[in-house]
Amino acid sequence: MSHPPTVPPTPRTASPDPLTRSALSTGSPHDAAFEQWWKERSAAGGFRVTPVPFADLDHWSFDPATGDLGHASGGFFTVQGLRVRRGPHDDHHQPVINQPEIGVLGILVKEFDGVPHCLMQAKMEPGNANTLQLSPTVQATRSNFTRVHRGGGVRYLEYFDGTRPTRVLSDSLQSEQGAWFRGKFNRNMVVVTDAPVPEHPDFHWVTLRHLYALLHRDNLVNMDTRTVLGSVTLAPGPVTDGTDGFTASLLRSYSAPDEGGTARHGMTETLSWLADARTRLGWRALDVPLRSLPGWSRTPDRVHDDAERDFRIIGVRVEAHNREVTSWTQPLLSPRGHGLSVFLVRSFDGVAHVLVQARPEPGLRDCLELAPTVQRPGGVNAAVPAEPEGLLAEALTEDPSRVRFDSLLSEEGGRFHHAQTRYRVVAASDALTDTPGPGWRWLTVHQLMALVRHGHYLNVEARSLLASLHGLW
Repeated sequence: MSHPPTVPPTPRTASPDPLTRSALSTGSPHDAAFEQWWKERSAAGGFRVTPVPFADLDHWSFDPATGDLGHASGGFFTVQGLRVRRGPHDDHHQPVINQPEIGVLGILVKEFDGVPHCLMQAKMEPGNANTLQLSPTVQATRSNFTRVHRGGGVRYLEYFDGTRPTRVLSDSLQSEQGAWFRGKFNRNMVVVTDAPVPEHPDFHWVTLRHLYALLHRDNLVNMDTRTVLGSVTLAPGPVTDGTDGFTASLLRSYSAPDEGGTARHGMTETLSWLADARTRLGWRALDVPLRSLPGWSRTPDRVHDDAERDFRIIGVRVEAHNREVTSWTQPLLSPRGHGLSVFLVRSFDGVAHVLVQARPEPGLRDCLELAPTVQRPGGVNAAVPAEPEGLLAEALTEDPSRVRFDSLLSEEGGRFHHAQTRYRVVAASDALTDTPGPGWRWLTVHQLMALVRHGHYLNVEARSLLASLHGLW
Protein backbone atom coordinates (compact mmCIF):
# COMPACT_ATOMS: atom_id res chain seq x y z
CA MET A 1 0.00 0.00 0.00
CA SER A 2 1.52 3.30 -1.07
CA HIS A 3 0.68 6.98 -0.67
CA PRO A 4 -1.86 7.90 -3.38
CA PRO A 5 -0.93 10.33 -6.15
CA THR A 6 -1.78 13.99 -5.70
CA VAL A 7 -5.34 14.80 -6.82
CA PRO A 8 -6.17 18.51 -7.17
CA PRO A 9 -9.00 19.36 -4.74
CA THR A 10 -11.22 21.37 -7.11
CA PRO A 11 -14.75 20.09 -6.56
CA ARG A 12 -17.90 21.56 -8.05
CA THR A 13 -19.04 22.61 -4.60
CA ALA A 14 -17.32 23.65 -1.39
CA SER A 15 -19.24 21.01 0.54
CA PRO A 16 -17.56 20.15 3.87
CA ASP A 17 -18.77 16.55 3.48
CA PRO A 18 -15.64 14.45 2.80
CA LEU A 19 -17.53 11.83 0.78
CA THR A 20 -18.98 14.42 -1.59
CA ARG A 21 -15.58 16.09 -1.93
CA SER A 22 -14.05 12.73 -2.77
CA ALA A 23 -16.75 12.04 -5.36
CA LEU A 24 -16.24 15.48 -6.95
CA SER A 25 -12.43 15.44 -6.93
CA THR A 26 -10.81 16.36 -10.24
CA GLY A 27 -7.91 14.66 -11.91
CA SER A 28 -8.07 11.53 -14.05
CA PRO A 29 -10.14 8.69 -12.61
CA HIS A 30 -7.83 6.30 -14.51
CA ASP A 31 -5.12 6.02 -11.88
CA ALA A 32 -1.97 4.39 -13.27
CA ALA A 33 -0.79 3.52 -9.76
CA PHE A 34 -4.05 1.67 -9.10
CA GLU A 35 -3.79 -0.26 -12.36
CA GLN A 36 -0.24 -1.34 -11.56
CA TRP A 37 -1.22 -2.35 -8.02
CA TRP A 38 -4.21 -4.32 -9.31
CA LYS A 39 -2.06 -6.10 -11.89
CA GLU A 40 0.46 -7.05 -9.20
CA ARG A 41 -2.22 -8.29 -6.79
CA SER A 42 -3.83 -10.40 -9.53
CA ALA A 43 -0.48 -11.92 -10.50
CA ALA A 44 0.45 -12.66 -6.88
CA GLY A 45 -2.73 -14.66 -6.30
CA GLY A 46 -2.05 -18.37 -6.30
CA PHE A 47 -5.80 -18.88 -5.85
CA ARG A 48 -7.55 -22.16 -6.61
CA VAL A 49 -11.21 -23.16 -6.23
CA THR A 50 -12.12 -26.79 -6.98
CA PRO A 51 -15.61 -28.35 -6.85
CA VAL A 52 -15.75 -31.34 -4.51
CA PRO A 53 -18.47 -33.74 -3.33
CA PHE A 54 -20.10 -33.00 0.00
CA ALA A 55 -18.26 -35.92 1.61
CA ASP A 56 -14.96 -34.06 1.06
CA LEU A 57 -16.05 -30.93 2.94
CA ASP A 58 -13.96 -30.61 6.11
CA HIS A 59 -16.06 -30.03 9.27
CA TRP A 60 -19.27 -29.68 7.20
CA SER A 61 -22.00 -32.32 7.31
CA PHE A 62 -25.72 -32.94 6.81
CA ASP A 63 -27.70 -33.22 10.02
CA PRO A 64 -29.11 -36.77 10.16
CA ALA A 65 -32.49 -35.55 11.44
CA THR A 66 -33.15 -32.45 9.32
CA GLY A 67 -30.76 -32.85 6.41
CA ASP A 68 -29.53 -29.28 7.00
CA LEU A 69 -25.92 -28.66 5.94
CA GLY A 70 -23.88 -26.99 8.69
CA HIS A 71 -20.41 -26.49 10.17
CA ALA A 72 -19.21 -28.49 13.17
CA SER A 73 -18.44 -25.28 15.10
CA GLY A 74 -22.02 -24.06 14.80
CA GLY A 75 -20.65 -20.87 13.21
CA PHE A 76 -20.49 -19.50 9.68
CA PHE A 77 -23.84 -20.48 8.12
CA THR A 78 -26.31 -23.31 7.56
CA VAL A 79 -28.07 -24.42 4.38
CA GLN A 80 -31.62 -25.24 5.43
CA GLY A 81 -35.11 -25.41 3.99
CA LEU A 82 -37.61 -22.54 3.70
CA ARG A 83 -41.34 -22.64 3.10
CA VAL A 84 -43.03 -19.42 2.10
CA ARG A 85 -46.79 -19.43 2.70
CA ARG A 86 -48.28 -16.86 0.32
CA GLY A 87 -51.88 -17.91 0.74
CA PRO A 88 -54.12 -20.76 1.97
CA HIS A 89 -53.10 -22.98 -0.99
CA ASP A 90 -49.98 -21.27 -2.25
CA ASP A 91 -46.64 -22.43 -0.84
CA HIS A 92 -43.15 -21.97 -2.24
CA HIS A 93 -40.26 -24.20 -1.12
CA GLN A 94 -36.52 -23.75 -1.52
CA PRO A 95 -33.16 -24.10 0.23
CA VAL A 96 -31.81 -20.94 1.84
CA ILE A 97 -28.59 -19.81 3.52
CA ASN A 98 -29.17 -19.02 7.19
CA GLN A 99 -26.35 -16.91 8.61
CA PRO A 100 -27.63 -15.32 11.84
CA GLU A 101 -24.58 -13.10 12.31
CA ILE A 102 -24.24 -9.36 11.74
CA GLY A 103 -21.02 -8.86 9.82
CA VAL A 104 -19.10 -5.63 9.20
CA LEU A 105 -18.64 -4.04 5.78
CA GLY A 106 -16.54 -0.94 6.36
CA ILE A 107 -14.62 1.60 4.29
CA LEU A 108 -11.91 3.66 5.98
CA VAL A 109 -11.44 7.24 4.70
CA LYS A 110 -8.39 9.49 5.09
CA GLU A 111 -7.37 12.76 3.43
CA PHE A 112 -4.28 13.06 1.24
CA ASP A 113 -3.38 16.49 -0.18
CA GLY A 114 -6.82 17.75 0.84
CA VAL A 115 -8.73 15.00 -0.98
CA PRO A 116 -10.48 12.18 0.96
CA HIS A 117 -9.50 8.68 -0.20
CA CYS A 118 -11.03 5.28 0.56
CA LEU A 119 -8.87 2.34 1.62
CA MET A 120 -9.85 -0.57 -0.62
CA GLN A 121 -8.79 -4.19 -0.54
CA ALA A 122 -7.92 -6.70 -3.26
CA LYS A 123 -9.86 -9.65 -1.83
CA MET A 124 -10.22 -13.18 -3.06
CA GLU A 125 -13.62 -14.83 -2.66
CA PRO A 126 -14.19 -18.46 -3.71
CA GLY A 127 -17.39 -17.74 -5.62
CA ASN A 128 -16.13 -14.79 -7.69
CA ALA A 129 -16.13 -15.48 -11.42
CA ASN A 130 -12.68 -13.84 -11.68
CA THR A 131 -11.55 -14.70 -8.10
CA LEU A 132 -10.10 -11.28 -7.10
CA GLN A 133 -12.31 -8.20 -6.71
CA LEU A 134 -12.20 -4.79 -5.03
CA SER A 135 -13.53 -5.07 -1.50
CA PRO A 136 -14.15 -2.68 1.42
CA THR A 137 -11.38 -2.09 3.96
CA VAL A 138 -13.11 -4.59 6.24
CA GLN A 139 -15.39 -7.33 4.96
CA ALA A 140 -15.93 -9.86 7.72
CA THR A 141 -18.59 -11.99 9.32
CA ARG A 142 -18.70 -12.35 13.09
CA SER A 143 -17.25 -15.84 12.68
CA ASN A 144 -14.31 -14.23 10.85
CA PHE A 145 -13.46 -11.55 13.38
CA THR A 146 -14.00 -13.86 16.37
CA ARG A 147 -11.67 -16.34 14.62
CA VAL A 148 -13.94 -19.37 14.58
CA HIS A 149 -11.73 -20.52 11.68
CA ARG A 150 -8.65 -20.28 14.02
CA GLY A 151 -6.90 -18.17 11.41
CA GLY A 152 -5.39 -14.67 11.42
CA GLY A 153 -7.18 -11.52 12.53
CA VAL A 154 -9.07 -9.09 10.28
CA ARG A 155 -6.85 -6.19 9.21
CA TYR A 156 -8.04 -2.68 10.10
CA LEU A 157 -11.00 -3.96 12.14
CA GLU A 158 -9.82 -1.69 14.98
CA TYR A 159 -11.06 1.36 13.02
CA PHE A 160 -14.62 -0.01 13.04
CA ASP A 161 -15.00 -1.67 16.45
CA GLY A 162 -14.22 1.41 18.59
CA THR A 163 -10.63 0.45 19.37
CA ARG A 164 -9.20 3.41 17.43
CA PRO A 165 -10.84 6.86 17.37
CA THR A 166 -12.65 7.67 14.11
CA ARG A 167 -15.51 9.85 12.93
CA VAL A 168 -18.53 8.00 11.51
CA LEU A 169 -19.75 9.22 8.12
CA SER A 170 -22.29 6.46 7.47
CA ASP A 171 -23.56 3.54 9.56
CA SER A 172 -26.64 1.39 8.94
CA LEU A 173 -27.85 -2.21 9.01
CA GLN A 174 -28.61 -3.40 5.49
CA SER A 175 -30.11 -6.59 4.10
CA GLU A 176 -28.55 -8.97 1.60
CA GLN A 177 -30.16 -11.11 -1.13
CA GLY A 178 -33.66 -11.96 0.02
CA ALA A 179 -33.99 -14.64 -2.67
CA TRP A 180 -31.14 -16.73 -1.22
CA PHE A 181 -30.47 -15.61 2.39
CA ARG A 182 -32.68 -16.10 5.44
CA GLY A 183 -32.89 -12.73 7.21
CA LYS A 184 -29.24 -11.86 6.49
CA PHE A 185 -28.00 -8.32 7.09
CA ASN A 186 -24.69 -6.55 7.72
CA ARG A 187 -23.48 -3.35 9.29
CA ASN A 188 -22.47 -0.98 6.46
CA MET A 189 -20.01 1.67 7.68
CA VAL A 190 -17.83 4.52 6.42
CA VAL A 191 -15.48 6.10 8.96
CA VAL A 192 -12.76 8.75 8.63
CA THR A 193 -9.45 8.94 10.49
CA ASP A 194 -6.76 11.61 10.79
CA ALA A 195 -4.20 9.23 12.27
CA PRO A 196 -1.49 7.38 10.34
CA VAL A 197 -2.70 4.10 8.84
CA PRO A 198 -0.28 1.15 8.60
CA GLU A 199 0.39 -0.07 5.08
CA HIS A 200 -0.27 -3.49 3.59
CA PRO A 201 0.27 -4.60 -0.03
CA ASP A 202 -3.28 -5.93 -0.45
CA PHE A 203 -4.77 -2.45 0.16
CA HIS A 204 -4.81 0.77 -1.91
CA TRP A 205 -6.18 4.30 -1.45
CA VAL A 206 -8.83 5.30 -4.04
CA THR A 207 -11.07 8.37 -4.39
CA LEU A 208 -14.82 7.94 -4.62
CA ARG A 209 -14.70 9.40 -8.13
CA HIS A 210 -12.30 6.64 -9.15
CA LEU A 211 -14.45 3.98 -7.46
CA TYR A 212 -17.50 5.11 -9.39
CA ALA A 213 -15.50 4.91 -12.65
CA LEU A 214 -14.42 1.37 -11.75
CA LEU A 215 -18.07 0.31 -11.43
CA HIS A 216 -18.25 0.44 -15.23
CA ARG A 217 -15.78 -2.46 -15.46
CA ASP A 218 -17.33 -5.92 -15.30
CA ASN A 219 -16.70 -7.94 -12.14
CA LEU A 220 -14.23 -5.55 -10.54
CA VAL A 221 -16.02 -3.79 -7.65
CA ASN A 222 -17.55 -6.45 -5.43
CA MET A 223 -21.03 -6.48 -3.96
CA ASP A 224 -19.92 -5.56 -0.45
CA THR A 225 -18.22 -2.40 -1.72
CA ARG A 226 -21.30 -1.49 -3.76
CA THR A 227 -23.70 -1.86 -0.83
CA VAL A 228 -21.55 0.44 1.32
CA LEU A 229 -21.28 2.99 -1.53
CA GLY A 230 -25.04 2.80 -2.01
CA SER A 231 -25.68 3.51 1.68
CA VAL A 232 -23.96 6.92 1.89
CA THR A 233 -25.44 10.40 1.55
CA LEU A 234 -23.97 12.80 -1.04
CA ALA A 235 -24.68 16.45 -1.88
CA PRO A 236 -23.18 17.24 -5.32
CA GLY A 237 -24.41 20.85 -5.45
CA PRO A 238 -26.11 23.00 -8.11
CA VAL A 239 -26.20 22.44 -11.86
CA THR A 240 -23.44 24.25 -13.78
CA ASP A 241 -23.41 25.70 -17.31
CA GLY A 242 -22.96 23.13 -20.04
CA THR A 243 -24.38 20.20 -18.06
CA ASP A 244 -26.43 17.88 -20.30
CA GLY A 245 -30.14 17.44 -19.63
CA PHE A 246 -29.99 13.99 -18.03
CA THR A 247 -27.14 14.94 -15.69
CA ALA A 248 -28.79 18.24 -14.78
CA SER A 249 -32.04 16.52 -13.82
CA LEU A 250 -30.07 13.92 -11.85
CA LEU A 251 -28.20 16.62 -9.89
CA ARG A 252 -31.48 18.36 -9.06
CA SER A 253 -32.78 15.02 -7.77
CA TYR A 254 -30.17 15.05 -4.97
CA SER A 255 -31.63 18.17 -3.37
CA ALA A 256 -35.29 17.96 -4.42
CA PRO A 257 -37.54 18.61 -1.39
CA ASP A 258 -39.79 15.74 -0.33
CA GLU A 259 -42.90 17.85 -0.10
CA GLY A 260 -44.22 20.83 -2.00
CA GLY A 261 -44.61 19.42 -5.51
CA THR A 262 -40.99 18.77 -6.59
CA ALA A 263 -41.15 15.05 -5.74
CA ARG A 264 -44.10 13.17 -7.21
CA HIS A 265 -44.73 11.48 -3.85
CA GLY A 266 -43.89 13.02 -0.47
CA MET A 267 -41.92 10.99 2.06
CA THR A 268 -44.92 10.51 4.36
CA GLU A 269 -46.95 9.20 1.44
CA THR A 270 -44.08 6.94 0.38
CA LEU A 271 -43.62 5.43 3.84
CA SER A 272 -47.37 4.86 4.10
CA TRP A 273 -47.38 3.12 0.69
CA LEU A 274 -44.53 0.85 1.76
CA ALA A 275 -46.13 0.05 5.13
CA ASP A 276 -49.39 -0.77 3.37
CA ALA A 277 -47.58 -3.08 0.94
CA ARG A 278 -45.93 -4.92 3.83
CA THR A 279 -49.24 -5.21 5.66
CA ARG A 280 -51.15 -6.51 2.66
CA LEU A 281 -48.48 -8.99 1.58
CA GLY A 282 -49.41 -11.61 4.15
CA TRP A 283 -46.44 -13.87 3.45
CA ARG A 284 -45.15 -16.18 6.20
CA ALA A 285 -41.62 -17.55 5.89
CA LEU A 286 -41.13 -20.77 7.87
CA ASP A 287 -37.95 -22.74 8.57
CA VAL A 288 -38.30 -26.36 7.50
CA PRO A 289 -35.83 -29.28 7.26
CA LEU A 290 -33.78 -29.28 4.06
CA ARG A 291 -34.52 -32.97 3.52
CA SER A 292 -38.30 -32.34 3.47
CA LEU A 293 -38.39 -29.83 0.59
CA PRO A 294 -40.79 -31.02 -2.14
CA GLY A 295 -39.30 -30.77 -5.63
CA TRP A 296 -35.68 -30.74 -4.38
CA SER A 297 -33.18 -33.61 -4.28
CA ARG A 298 -29.70 -34.29 -2.92
CA THR A 299 -26.93 -36.16 -4.74
CA PRO A 300 -23.33 -36.71 -3.58
CA ASP A 301 -22.21 -33.38 -5.09
CA ARG A 302 -25.23 -31.08 -5.17
CA VAL A 303 -28.65 -30.13 -3.82
CA HIS A 304 -30.86 -29.16 -6.74
CA ASP A 305 -34.43 -28.62 -7.84
CA ASP A 306 -35.83 -31.57 -9.78
CA ALA A 307 -36.79 -29.35 -12.73
CA GLU A 308 -33.19 -28.07 -12.88
CA ARG A 309 -34.30 -24.50 -13.46
CA ASP A 310 -33.30 -22.85 -10.18
CA PHE A 311 -30.03 -22.64 -8.23
CA ARG A 312 -27.94 -25.51 -6.82
CA ILE A 313 -25.92 -26.03 -3.63
CA ILE A 314 -22.41 -27.33 -4.32
CA GLY A 315 -19.18 -27.89 -2.36
CA VAL A 316 -15.74 -26.40 -3.10
CA ARG A 317 -12.16 -26.65 -1.85
CA VAL A 318 -10.34 -23.29 -1.69
CA GLU A 319 -6.67 -22.28 -1.63
CA ALA A 320 -5.79 -18.62 -1.02
CA HIS A 321 -2.44 -17.62 0.43
CA ASN A 322 -3.51 -14.10 1.52
CA ARG A 323 -6.68 -14.92 3.48
CA GLU A 324 -6.95 -15.32 7.27
CA VAL A 325 -7.00 -19.07 6.58
CA THR A 326 -5.03 -20.23 3.52
CA SER A 327 -7.14 -23.29 2.66
CA TRP A 328 -10.63 -24.47 3.53
CA THR A 329 -13.77 -26.14 2.19
CA GLN A 330 -17.33 -24.86 2.15
CA PRO A 331 -20.72 -25.05 0.42
CA LEU A 332 -21.75 -22.40 -2.14
CA LEU A 333 -25.09 -21.51 -3.74
CA SER A 334 -24.72 -21.70 -7.53
CA PRO A 335 -27.41 -19.96 -9.66
CA ARG A 336 -28.21 -20.96 -13.24
CA GLY A 337 -27.55 -17.98 -15.50
CA HIS A 338 -27.16 -14.26 -14.89
CA GLY A 339 -29.57 -12.02 -13.05
CA LEU A 340 -30.90 -8.63 -14.17
CA SER A 341 -31.41 -5.45 -12.11
CA VAL A 342 -32.40 -2.17 -13.77
CA PHE A 343 -33.29 1.35 -12.66
CA LEU A 344 -35.55 3.23 -15.08
CA VAL A 345 -35.06 6.99 -14.67
CA ARG A 346 -37.36 9.76 -15.86
CA SER A 347 -37.45 13.52 -15.44
CA PHE A 348 -40.56 15.17 -14.00
CA ASP A 349 -40.48 18.98 -14.01
CA GLY A 350 -36.72 18.89 -14.56
CA VAL A 351 -36.03 16.52 -11.61
CA ALA A 352 -34.91 12.92 -12.17
CA HIS A 353 -37.06 10.24 -10.55
CA VAL A 354 -36.20 6.56 -10.21
CA LEU A 355 -38.90 3.93 -10.63
CA VAL A 356 -38.69 1.48 -7.71
CA GLN A 357 -40.92 -1.40 -6.73
CA ALA A 358 -42.09 -2.70 -3.37
CA ARG A 359 -40.79 -6.21 -3.94
CA PRO A 360 -41.40 -9.26 -1.75
CA GLU A 361 -38.57 -11.75 -1.27
CA PRO A 362 -38.84 -14.81 0.96
CA GLY A 363 -35.65 -14.26 2.97
CA LEU A 364 -36.03 -10.57 3.84
CA ARG A 365 -36.58 -9.71 7.49
CA ASP A 366 -39.78 -7.77 6.66
CA CYS A 367 -40.50 -9.89 3.54
CA LEU A 368 -40.55 -6.73 1.39
CA GLU A 369 -38.17 -3.87 0.54
CA LEU A 370 -37.76 -1.33 -2.24
CA ALA A 371 -36.10 -2.90 -5.28
CA PRO A 372 -35.02 -1.92 -8.80
CA THR A 373 -37.64 -1.29 -11.46
CA VAL A 374 -36.88 -4.73 -12.91
CA GLN A 375 -35.15 -7.38 -10.82
CA ARG A 376 -34.70 -10.99 -11.84
CA PRO A 377 -32.29 -13.25 -9.93
CA GLY A 378 -30.21 -15.81 -11.80
CA GLY A 379 -32.30 -18.85 -12.60
CA VAL A 380 -36.03 -19.10 -12.02
CA ASN A 381 -37.45 -18.04 -8.68
CA ALA A 382 -41.18 -18.71 -8.42
CA ALA A 383 -41.46 -16.88 -5.10
CA VAL A 384 -41.74 -13.41 -6.68
CA PRO A 385 -44.21 -11.97 -9.22
CA ALA A 386 -43.24 -10.69 -12.65
CA GLU A 387 -43.21 -6.98 -13.46
CA PRO A 388 -46.02 -5.26 -15.47
CA GLU A 389 -45.94 -5.65 -19.24
CA GLY A 390 -43.60 -3.23 -20.97
CA LEU A 391 -41.11 -2.65 -18.15
CA LEU A 392 -38.80 -5.48 -19.23
CA ALA A 393 -38.60 -4.18 -22.80
CA GLU A 394 -37.73 -0.72 -21.47
CA ALA A 395 -35.09 -2.20 -19.18
CA LEU A 396 -33.45 -4.20 -21.97
CA THR A 397 -33.29 -1.43 -24.58
CA GLU A 398 -30.07 -1.29 -26.59
CA ASP A 399 -30.56 2.39 -27.53
CA PRO A 400 -27.16 3.85 -26.58
CA SER A 401 -28.65 7.31 -26.00
CA ARG A 402 -30.79 5.90 -23.18
CA VAL A 403 -28.42 3.41 -21.52
CA ARG A 404 -26.46 5.37 -18.90
CA PHE A 405 -24.90 2.46 -17.04
CA ASP A 406 -24.46 -1.19 -18.04
CA SER A 407 -22.12 -3.62 -16.24
CA LEU A 408 -22.02 -7.29 -15.34
CA LEU A 409 -21.24 -7.38 -11.62
CA SER A 410 -20.74 -10.22 -9.14
CA GLU A 411 -22.89 -10.90 -6.12
CA GLU A 412 -21.60 -12.15 -2.73
CA GLY A 413 -18.57 -14.28 -3.66
CA GLY A 414 -18.24 -15.70 -0.18
CA ARG A 415 -21.55 -17.55 -0.40
CA PHE A 416 -22.53 -17.67 -4.11
CA HIS A 417 -20.68 -19.41 -6.95
CA HIS A 418 -20.34 -17.28 -10.11
CA ALA A 419 -23.50 -15.32 -9.30
CA GLN A 420 -23.50 -12.37 -11.69
CA THR A 421 -26.10 -9.69 -12.37
CA ARG A 422 -26.38 -7.32 -15.28
CA TYR A 423 -26.88 -3.90 -13.69
CA ARG A 424 -28.30 -1.09 -15.84
CA VAL A 425 -29.48 2.51 -15.49
CA VAL A 426 -31.78 3.40 -18.37
CA ALA A 427 -33.53 6.65 -19.28
CA ALA A 428 -37.19 5.70 -19.71
CA SER A 429 -38.85 6.39 -23.04
CA ASP A 430 -42.00 8.48 -23.52
CA ALA A 431 -43.89 5.24 -24.11
CA LEU A 432 -43.61 4.29 -20.44
CA THR A 433 -46.72 5.15 -18.46
CA ASP A 434 -46.43 7.47 -15.45
CA THR A 435 -48.14 4.85 -13.27
CA PRO A 436 -46.96 1.36 -14.33
CA GLY A 437 -48.65 -0.40 -11.42
CA PRO A 438 -49.66 -0.13 -7.74
CA GLY A 439 -46.41 -1.77 -6.61
CA TRP A 440 -44.18 0.84 -8.29
CA ARG A 441 -43.38 4.47 -7.38
CA TRP A 442 -41.23 7.25 -8.86
CA LEU A 443 -38.87 8.55 -6.14
CA THR A 444 -36.08 11.13 -6.21
CA VAL A 445 -32.47 10.31 -5.36
CA HIS A 446 -32.87 12.55 -2.30
CA GLN A 447 -35.69 10.30 -1.07
CA LEU A 448 -33.74 7.10 -1.77
CA MET A 449 -30.75 8.42 0.22
CA ALA A 450 -33.03 9.40 3.11
CA LEU A 451 -34.54 5.90 3.19
CA VAL A 452 -31.26 3.99 2.89
CA ARG A 453 -29.79 5.77 5.93
CA HIS A 454 -32.14 3.72 8.13
CA GLY A 455 -31.70 0.23 6.70
CA HIS A 456 -34.19 -2.42 5.54
CA TYR A 457 -35.79 -0.03 3.04
CA LEU A 458 -33.67 -0.53 -0.11
CA ASN A 459 -32.60 -4.06 -1.02
CA VAL A 460 -29.02 -4.90 -1.96
CA GLU A 461 -29.66 -4.74 -5.71
CA ALA A 462 -31.20 -1.27 -5.35
CA ARG A 463 -28.20 -0.11 -3.32
CA SER A 464 -25.82 -1.33 -6.04
CA LEU A 465 -27.76 0.71 -8.58
CA LEU A 466 -27.88 3.74 -6.29
CA ALA A 467 -24.07 3.58 -6.15
CA SER A 468 -24.07 3.45 -9.95
CA LEU A 469 -26.28 6.57 -10.09
CA HIS A 470 -23.75 8.39 -7.90
CA GLY A 471 -21.18 7.85 -10.63
CA LEU A 472 -23.20 9.50 -13.40
CA TRP A 473 -22.46 13.14 -12.53
